[in-house]
Amino acid sequence: MTFLFHRWVDGVRAAALASVVTFLGAGSVSAVEQLKIDLPLLDVSVSLNLKGAGTAAELIEANPDLQELDRAGDGSVSRLLAQFLTAPLPQRTSSVLEQSVGHPLLEQALLAASELVKVEGLPPDTSGQMLSDALQAAYRAGEPHLLGLLRRVPGESLSIDFQALAFYAKRLRANQDDALALVQTGTSMAPAPTSLAESGSEGWTRAEIRFAVAHRSEPLEITLLTPEGLSNGKLVVISHGLWDEPDSFEGWGRLLAANGYTVLLPSHPGSDADQQKDLLSGAAAPPSSEELRFRPLDVSALLDGVQAGTLLSGQQIAIDDVAVVGHSWGATAALQLSGLQTTSRKLKTRCQDPRDPDRNLSWVLQCSWLSGADQGSLADPRVKAAVVVSPPMRLLFDESSGPSLQAKVLLVSGTKDWVVPADPEAVVPLQGGNPLANGHRLVLASGGSHFNLWAPADQKEAPILGPMILAWINEQLAVPSSHTFSGGGWGNASVPLVDVTGQL
Repeated sequence: MTFLFHRWVDGVRAAALASVVTFLGAGSVSAVEQLKIDLPLLDVSVSLNLKGAGTAAELIEANPDLQELDRAGDGSVSRLLAQFLTAPLPQRTSSVLEQSVGHPLLEQALLAASELVKVEGLPPDTSGQMLSDALQAAYRAGEPHLLGLLRRVPGESLSIDFQALAFYAKRLRANQDDALALVQTGTSMAPAPTSLAESGSEGWTRAEIRFAVAHRSEPLEITLLTPEGLSNGKLVVISHGLWDEPDSFEGWGRLLAANGYTVLLPSHPGSDADQQKDLLSGAAAPPSSEELRFRPLDVSALLDGVQAGTLLSGQQIAIDDVAVVGHSWGATAALQLSGLQTTSRKLKTRCQDPRDPDRNLSWVLQCSWLSGADQGSLADPRVKAAVVVSPPMRLLFDESSGPSLQAKVLLVSGTKDWVVPADPEAVVPLQGGNPLANGHRLVLASGGSHFNLWAPADQKEAPILGPMILAWINEQLAVPSSHTFSGGGWGNASVPLVDVTGQL
């Protein structure tokens, strides 16, 4: 669910604020007493004396410059400091950090923070161990906030350079510019007929099932949607993203089931919403790189079960031409199943440069896959069509393997996606001359973000991408229908959808 992801973002944001201490040296035993904040847009640098200050009022009292600024701003500085430095950090933040120490996901987050925070004369610690130790010490001292954390950082002084934030914002904008230009010069697809867009509100039945698979210690929990009317004998599997669940994409499944498809929506237990709850409670570490292999194996195991008759027994399903739909990490799994090969080559050469011009938030996740990247090529020849929405893919995949894909892929990205920005994650891989540009299509959603293109079960509006997904699968699986991708009429009135493939 969306709220679960945002809970994790809140935790990471707290850790990111606390990442003022991420580059701590092991050799120092003194605690930070000076905090320097550089505000380049105002051409101001403020040095704060942290010694003895446990509240915003005490901090202002110990710093004459802050007193003057606070008086001039009618107390706005004290309010800001209270919110930023002395607002309590969630208790779970400490548990999350303890479980995450040394994990590649945390290491990449701390590497990104290295541009923002500097500790003078001390080498960086991207393992997170000192960050965790300092936070635990702050909790024990009854100061469970950022100021308490800073006061327990080994070292003498540190600085926060907000110029780095401006750099990150400029880079994100540059990463989106090509996609914005493509949308502005393209033509949006005509909206789908209301009757089609809303057809998923009925005409299907729903069941919750469990299915044991060899590579997991626990059975997969699956939402099954079957058509009430005539079945077309085709199967679609929908794979959710990181720390999400099938419910977030059930709207797509309902529309497909209402139009004759049998739909399976598995929960991936190593990186689903329940795993996130365990992480935030301090009971589990972040998802391991092994999940890069397990997720496509989950889907292939379901296909094996259907083929063997142990899953969906009694139903007539054409198992040799299946469609897979995925969002975010689920979309990455769909690309793996489609035949795109994974590689560690780019991960090894680009993950350690926080100033890489193509770097974006999704690289934090992609770079955490390094140890499993060379075991992720898991094509399933039964998958003949794929719709991949916002997949992290730029570093993970070997584009030269594009011609070997056995499935036709529709890649979808939102122009306002700051988690997996359209350029370079979607636009670059399909640009002219790239081996991936081989009959696959790229559709950009104007105004689409990472969180508004999915289709939760309780969403009252028709799913934005539903008609397009149905049209693509109809055409690629040769299902007799007047609604096809090449036939048009799969757009959306509120979020324009533009096929930009011909402009690349």
